[in-house]
Amino acid sequence: MRRHGRKGIMVLAAAVLAVTLSGCGKKYEEAAVTTAAETEAEPTRVVVLETEPETEPPETEPEEPVERVEVDGKIRSYLTGEMVDVAIGNRRPLAVMMSNDKESLPQYGINRAGVVYEVPVEGEMNRYMALIEDYDGLERIGSVRSARTCYTYFAREYDAIFAHYGQSTFAKKYLNNVDNINGLDGIGGTAYYRTKDRKAPHNAYTSGERVNKAIEKLGYRTGYGDSYEGHFQFARGKEQIVPDSDDAFKVVPGYPMNKPWFEYQESDGLYHRFQYGSHHKGNEGLIAVKNIIFQYVEWGHYASTPYLNINVHKGREGYYFTNGKYQKITWKKDGEFGVTRYYDLDGNEITLNKGKTWICIIGADRYDKAEIYGK
Repeated sequence: MRRHGRKGIMVLAAAVLAVTLSGCGKKYEEAAVTTAAETEAEPTRVVVLETEPETEPPETEPEEPVERVEVDGKIRSYLTGEMVDVAIGNRRPLAVMMSNDKESLPQYGINRAGVVYEVPVEGEMNRYMALIEDYDGLERIGSVRSARTCYTYFAREYDAIFAHYGQSTFAKKYLNNVDNINGLDGIGGTAYYRTKDRKAPHNAYTSGERVNKAIEKLGYRTGYGDSYEGHFQFARGKEQIVPDSDDAFKVVPGYPMNKPWFEYQESDGLYHRFQYGSHHKGNEGLIAVKNIIFQYVEWGHYASTPYLNINVHKGREGYYFTNGKYQKITWKKDGEFGVTRYYDLDGNEITLNKGKTWICIIGADRYDKAEIYGK
C-alpha cells in the first residue's frame, strides 16, 4: 500500500468566519492555524465539521463462518476453501485420471478441478488426477486414462470417487481400497464413451451425466463420510497468506518431457501454467491456480519394469508457492489411508490461500532440479 506525503494545510478564506453555524444540525470545533505568510494579519480560524454518525451501517458481505456450516445456501468447499452451493460442497468429488500426451490435448474438464495432482508415470510422461466437485453439465471429461498405485491413495485422501480407464498390473489390487469407476469393468459402457476426433487410447471420455448414472448403478454414497474433515487448512475471509521468504514469480518443477512451469501474474494473483513451450490450456481456457505444492517422494521402479513405485507414505521435503512467494515445507501422511499434511519448518501445519491447488509429485533425487525465479 502506498502512503502519500502531506501537502500542507490550505488556508480557508476569511469569508468562512461569516458562515452561520447555528441550526446547521452539525457539531463543530474551532482551531487556530497560523501560516508563515501571516506576519501582521490575525490568525485565520478553520472550522472543522464533524458529521453525525449514520443511522444505518454500510452494507458488508456476510462474515464467513469459522465452522464448516451452511450460510445462505452455501458451504465451504473441501477442495478450495471457497463458499460453494451446498449441493456441490457436500458431495464427494470425482477424481479422474487424465492424459497429458500431446495427442490428447486439451484436457476436458480440467479447468473445473479444485485440486490437480501431476505425477510421472513410465517413460517420463506425466499424468494428472483432477479432483472436480462441480462436474454437472460437463458433456466431456478427459481423456480418461489408466490408474497407477499412488493415485488410489491420493483419491482416497479426498474421499473421492476414482474414475479411470484400466490400470497397471501393480495398481489392480489397490483399487479395492477406493470407490472407483473402471472403464474395463461392466460399468464402463455406462460411464465412458469414445470420440472420433482422437485416436485410441486418447479418445475415452466421461460426462457429468454418465458419472452420476455410474455412481447410482454401483451404489456408491454421494456425500462425504461422517468422519471426513477435509484435506487442507484454508485462510478465512479476506485473509491472504504471503510466505515470509523470497519471491517466486516463475517456478519450474523440473519434469523432463512436458517441461512445465508456472508464472505468477500480479493482475489476478494466480500462477498461470505453461508446458510444451506455451500456455497450458484446458477446453475452457488457460489453466491458473492460487497454490502450488512441490511434494518430493522416494521412488524407484518395480523390478524389471518401467513402472514407477512411488512411496506416498514416507514424508520428506517440499515447497509451497502462493502470491508470488514461497516457503520450504515438509509433509507427512496420517497412516496408510490418512490425509497428507504439509508443515512449515517449525512443525506447524501450513494454511493455504483459498482457491485451486496444483500438486507436483517429484522424485527426491530431483530436488535440485527445481528452479525458482524472482520478479
